[in-house]
Amino acid sequence: MSGRRCFIALMGAAILVAPLSTRAQQPATPVIGFLNNLSPGAIARPVAAFREGLKEAGFIEGHNLVIEYRWAENHNDRLPALAADLVRRQVAVVVATGGGASALAAKAATTTIPTVFSSATDPVELGLVVSLNRPGGNATGVYVMTNSLEAKRLGLLHELVPNAATIAMLVNPGTPGADSQLTEAKTAAQTLAREIHVLRAHNEPELDRAFAILAEHHTDALLVAADPFFNAHRQQIVTMAARYAVPAIYEFREFVVAGGLMSYGISLADAYRQIGLYTGKILQGAKAADLPVMQPTKFELVINLKAAKALGITVPPMLLARADEVID
Repeated sequence: MSGRRCFIALMGAAILVAPLSTRAQQPATPVIGFLNNLSPGAIARPVAAFREGLKEAGFIEGHNLVIEYRWAENHNDRLPALAADLVRRQVAVVVATGGGASALAAKAATTTIPTVFSSATDPVELGLVVSLNRPGGNATGVYVMTNSLEAKRLGLLHELVPNAATIAMLVNPGTPGADSQLTEAKTAAQTLAREIHVLRAHNEPELDRAFAILAEHHTDALLVAADPFFNAHRQQIVTMAARYAVPAIYEFREFVVAGGLMSYGISLADAYRQIGLYTGKILQGAKAADLPVMQPTKFELVINLKAAKALGITVPPMLLARADEVID
């Protein structure tokens, strides 16, 4: 072969090999697992905020990140198998949201894959981390503190309907932290010289039964405990509260947007955005053990004046003035 022909042949080979070499050097797109005990439609807004947090950290789903979603559809008993499936797929990070049940399922499934959780119950109490400032292990996340706000919600409800003599509290007995929710609410009720009548529900038929009992006892007011199942069924709960004409307070503004009377709690969307940010940091090389568990700094009081009018309630001016959002 002549020198010229040899040169052309070598150049052609280089052209063919170069793209393959370049592709081999490109890092693989990271895959994370997103575990939640609800259904996609129940938390569409928070999930969008989660993606926004990832974007702020430099990761965009479908561009330089793949997200494997696993939804338990309100069946907590499915969470262990779903978490195990994500671990088998060797995802880079497990994002366990929706409450303590998801976080505990992720903890049981892996002690090595970094995990970012959300928990309404103290994550130290649940055994998810060693401490809030120094989590240790493979997990960190957001302590949304919703379980620790029941006393505050009860106080706001009393301020709105001070003459309510019979107060019911709707709780999910299958949720981690349910006992502490009840204890806090009952302690707060004692200071108001009131008693809490407990209603328990962890599925739709039990919700119907709980409101039937509420009507039988002529309940004057209702405190709906912080719970992922109740959040997923907020429209049903809000509708029944209106049907039985009982003033109720909830954990998230989403209940009030759905027609509920009043809510007090964190911004769920902001919490999910923080989870997205932490997930991005871990993808960039940070260790979960070194990232302190985040706690909310902003709490919002939301009041629905249309719902109040339908119940014949005049919202006290001082309470209305403290509201972060008023829905007409």
